[in-house]
Amino acid sequence: MIACLVSRSSVSKTAEVSFDTDHSVLVKNPRILYDFKCRREQPESALLVSFLQVESSGGWIRMGEHKVHDVKDSQDLGRFQECLLDDLRALEEMLQAGMIESGVRRIGAEQEVFLIDEHMHPAPRAMDILERIEDPLFTTELGRFNLEFNLTPIRFESSCLGQLEEELNRLLDKLRSCAAQVDTEILLAGILPTLTRSDLTLDNMTPKERYFALNRAIQRLRGDQEFQLRIKGVDELILTDNSVMLESCNTSFQIHFQVGAEEFARLYNVAQVATAPVLAVATNSPLLFGRNLWRETRIALFQQAADTRRATRHMRQSRPRVGFGTRWVDGSVLEIFREDIAHFRILIGRADCEESLAEVRQGRPPKLTALQSFNGSVYRWNRPCYGVHEGQAHLRIENRVLPAGPTIADQVANAAFFFGLMCGISDQYPDVRRDIAFDEVKANFVAAARMGLQTQLSWFGGVTLPAQDLILEELIPLAREGLQRRGILADQVGHYLDIIAERTRTRQTGSIWLLKTFAAMDRQAPLAERLATLTAEAARNQKEGKPAHGWPCSQVIPNLHWTPNFLRVEQYMTTDVFTVSENETVHLVANVMNWQRIRHIPVENEQGELVGLISYRSLLRFFSREPESSKSTPARDIMIAQPITVEPETATLDAIDLMTRHQIGCLPVVKQGRLVGIITERDFMRVSRELFCQQLQVGKQPS
Repeated sequence: MIACLVSRSSVSKTAEVSFDTDHSVLVKNPRILYDFKCRREQPESALLVSFLQVESSGGWIRMGEHKVHDVKDSQDLGRFQECLLDDLRALEEMLQAGMIESGVRRIGAEQEVFLIDEHMHPAPRAMDILERIEDPLFTTELGRFNLEFNLTPIRFESSCLGQLEEELNRLLDKLRSCAAQVDTEILLAGILPTLTRSDLTLDNMTPKERYFALNRAIQRLRGDQEFQLRIKGVDELILTDNSVMLESCNTSFQIHFQVGAEEFARLYNVAQVATAPVLAVATNSPLLFGRNLWRETRIALFQQAADTRRATRHMRQSRPRVGFGTRWVDGSVLEIFREDIAHFRILIGRADCEESLAEVRQGRPPKLTALQSFNGSVYRWNRPCYGVHEGQAHLRIENRVLPAGPTIADQVANAAFFFGLMCGISDQYPDVRRDIAFDEVKANFVAAARMGLQTQLSWFGGVTLPAQDLILEELIPLAREGLQRRGILADQVGHYLDIIAERTRTRQTGSIWLLKTFAAMDRQAPLAERLATLTAEAARNQKEGKPAHGWPCSQVIPNLHWTPNFLRVEQYMTTDVFTVSENETVHLVANVMNWQRIRHIPVENEQGELVGLISYRSLLRFFSREPESSKSTPARDIMIAQPITVEPETATLDAIDLMTRHQIGCLPVVKQGRLVGIITERDFMRVSRELFCQQLQVGKQPS
C-alpha cells in the first residue's frame, strides 16, 4: 500500500492517482510537471517522483519513477558511476550494432520565457500558471519567474520551418492565456532588463528537489566559497554570489538537429563553425542590472554562474562546466561523453537507472538515464543529446546559444539560418577540420558574443571579414542553397532568411534596439523606471510580431505607473558613489565634496569596508573651529563612526522612517559590510515631486 501526498499546487483536486506494482505512477487528468512526494506507509521510505516521459494510454498518463538527489557519500557516488559506465558501454555497443536511427533528419526546439507582472517586474508565478495548463509540453525552469515549453519533433523537410513557427505561436498563445488568469504576462528576452539582485534569492527558486540538489552540489564543489561574477563590456559588472540563481537571469531558444551516428562527428564540427555567425546576428541580451555589457551577455553570465572551479594560485588548467569545447571531434559522440565524464565531477545522481547494457543485448533501446542526467549538468553550447523516439534511439545536436526573442519570427529565422548553414557548410566542406583551426572557431564564438555584428570573423581560406559582410555575401546564400537542397519550401526559406538579411543590413539586432532605445531615454529618470519602460516597449513590439529590425528606436516617453520602481532602496539608490579612505586628509575630502557637489561621503578602510560617513555640515563645523593647519587631519578623526545603514532590499518606507527618526540626510546602502550604494534626502525629494505631479495629472482626468 502506498499513500500519496499531493498538494493543490501539484495536481488538480479531481485528479485520480494510483500506483502500479512496479512503483510507476498513474495520474488521470493531471495538471502535472510538478514533483509528487509519495511514500510508503513507513515515513522513512520516501520516494520523489517527477515527470520523466509521457505514454498516453486510454486517457492515462504514466509517469516513471525518477529519484534525483545530490551525491554526498562514496556509496551513492559509486552506484551512480557504475550506472554511468554501464550506459557508456551500452551506447558503444549500440553504435557498433547500428541501433542508432540514421537516414532521418528531424528538428525541434525548447522555448524558455520570462514571467512579468503589470509593472514589468519578474513575476514568480510559474507554479500557479502550470497548475492551469493541462499539457505535458510545459515545464518548470530554475526560477519561479521562468517557464519552458518543448516543441514536438518535426521532420526536416518541406514546410517544417512554417510548422515550427506555427507551433511556437500556438503554445505561446496558450501560455499567455493561462498566465493572464494570474495577472501575468509573457516576455521573450535573453535577459529580463528589470531583474534585480533581490529577485535572485532561493525564495524564488522553483520548489523542486533537483534544483536545490544542484545548488548544494555546486556549492560543495566551490568549497562553499562565494564566486565572483565579472563581466566587462562598455560597463563593468563585478559582484559575488553563493547560489546558482544567477542562471535564472537567462532564457534561451534552444534548437535541436537530429543526426545519424556515422555522421555525428562531422556535423558536430560543422555546428561549431556555424554557431558564431548565427550568434552574431541573433544577439538580444546586452543589459544586466542596467549595465551595458556584451551584445549577448547570457554567454558570459551562464558560464560564470554555473562555474564549479575554485580559485587557486597555481597555473592548473581546469575547464568550466559551461563551454564551447577545446578541440574538434574526431570519431564519434562517445568522445564528448568520455571527455566530459573524465573532466567534470558528478553533481546529482538518480535512483531509477536501468541495466542499459542488458537492454541493448535484448535488442531494446535503453533510456540511458544516468548518462542523460550527467550530460544535463555539463552545458556545452553545442551539446550532444541521446533520446528514444517512437521506439528508436537517435542522436541530436542541441544548439544552446540563441537567446529568447525578440519575436517568434526572429527566433525561427535564427533557427533557419543555423539549419541552413549546417546543410550548406557540410555540402561545401566535407571535413571542416582541414579548412579552419578550432581555436579560430572558438575565438569567433567569443567575439560574436561580445560584439555581435560589429565583430570580425575568421573564415575558411584564412580570411578575416566583418561579420556583416560575411553573412550577407557568403553565408546567407550558402544557407539558402543548403535548405533548398533538402526540399524546404522556397517561400519559407526566402521569408526567414530575408529576416536575417534585413537584420544584418540594418545592423539592428535585438540587442542594438535595446541599447538604442535605452540611450534615448531621459538619463535623469531613475534607472529602475527606465528599465521598466524599456521592457514595456519590448513587450509591446513583441506582441505586434514584427521582426526586430523594423522596431522604431525613437525616444520613449515613460507611461508606466512608476510607484513599483521605488518600492525598494536598490531600485533608485546611487551606485556610482564617491568615497574616501579613513587615512585621507580632511582637505582632500572637502575638495572631493566640492568638485562633485555632494553633501555626504562614505569612508572605507583598506579592506573596502564601510567604517564611517562625513557630511558637509560636519566639515563646516570642523573648519569653523580648527586652524588652517588642521587640513592634514585624517578623515577618521571627523567621520561619524558606524553610521546608520540599510541593505539594498530595504523597503523605501522603512528607509524614510529611519531618516526621519534619526534626523539624518543620508543612508549608505551596504551588503555584507561593503558599500553598494547611497540614498539621500535629494532622492526622496525627487520621488515626492513625481508622486505630486502624477496625482495632479490623475486629478485632471475627467470622471
